[in-house]
Amino acid sequence: MEENKLELTTDKQFVKNAVESAIRIGLIFILVWWAYQIMLPFIVPVLWGAIIAIAVAPFIGKLENILNGRRTLASVLFTLLALSLLLLPTIMLSGNIVENIQNLAHALREGTLTIPTPPERIFDIPIIGEKLHTIWTLASENIDAAVSQFAPQIKMVGGILLKGAGGALASLIQFVVAIILAGIFLANTNASVKATKNIATRIFGAQGVEWVVLSAATIRSVVQGVLGIALIQATFAGIGLYMIGAPAPGILALLVLAVAIVQLPPLLILGPVAAYVFTYADNTPAIIFLVYSIIVSMSDSFLKPLLLGRGVDIPMLVILLGAIGGMLMSGIIGLFLGAVILALAYKLFVAWIHDDPSHEAIEST
Repeated sequence: MEENKLELTTDKQFVKNAVESAIRIGLIFILVWWAYQIMLPFIVPVLWGAIIAIAVAPFIGKLENILNGRRTLASVLFTLLALSLLLLPTIMLSGNIVENIQNLAHALREGTLTIPTPPERIFDIPIIGEKLHTIWTLASENIDAAVSQFAPQIKMVGGILLKGAGGALASLIQFVVAIILAGIFLANTNASVKATKNIATRIFGAQGVEWVVLSAATIRSVVQGVLGIALIQATFAGIGLYMIGAPAPGILALLVLAVAIVQLPPLLILGPVAAYVFTYADNTPAIIFLVYSIIVSMSDSFLKPLLLGRGVDIPMLVILLGAIGGMLMSGIIGLFLGAVILALAYKLFVAWIHDDPSHEAIEST
């Protein structure tokens, strides 16, 4: 009888402990979920801020030495410079676009908008030459008829442009916040690094510190091998566009930069421009610009082996696949996250292979 009472008491205690544990786990889950929802709008800016801070940390270290060890001042100067480089061109470009749109709308209302007749060389453009000449001729002779005929297409393009402008504004705000956060991280580098290493050690154990170092090196490698190459291609593309007299070479160079960052060939931008160059330039300089555009577009094939994976004990192909796959999955930020995650997965895979007893037995034979 006493044994039954003891078992009943034990069962009740077990049920009580199980219920209390379930309640605690549920409350912790709710707390974590709630904290995640609160922090969700800030996750992307915080990630970008960390990526920017890691990428420019060596530069900030040199600037700190120049400023006699004043780390905070170096971080503030970097933040102000980065914000200026981001906001000033954006404000100038936005003002120019708004002014041009206003002038275009005024000219349309007053009926003073004139479009020159297309040059005969338009016919020489493969595939689209004849159709482009017809549309251009209609617009030059009767702009109202052209607008009426292509009203659905104009409306669709306008909607896409408005949506893109909204997305660009949201991205601009995110990057402003990210740059400010990067400045804060850089000003408190020692505390940030210590906290990151402590968290990594808590999660991954003894290899945590090594993986933090690997992650930082991978991010810098992607900055050099993806953003660096994109900047080089955009710079040379801008020089070529300016030399050939292409319209708005600065904007076209920015488009080349954006295309190169997402790992698409810059020829997507330079190709149509090269076709347009044939409509106003002589054949010889137009052909030279076309060849130049192809070389700029293909330059990443020999620049990537030089810059991507530099300073990292990971094969270049692993980092490149991680960057491209991450970008396809998560956008631009996936360039860095994908490369880091695949690099860590590669390290795990290599460690798993070398820790396999059968692998050691094969190597010993």
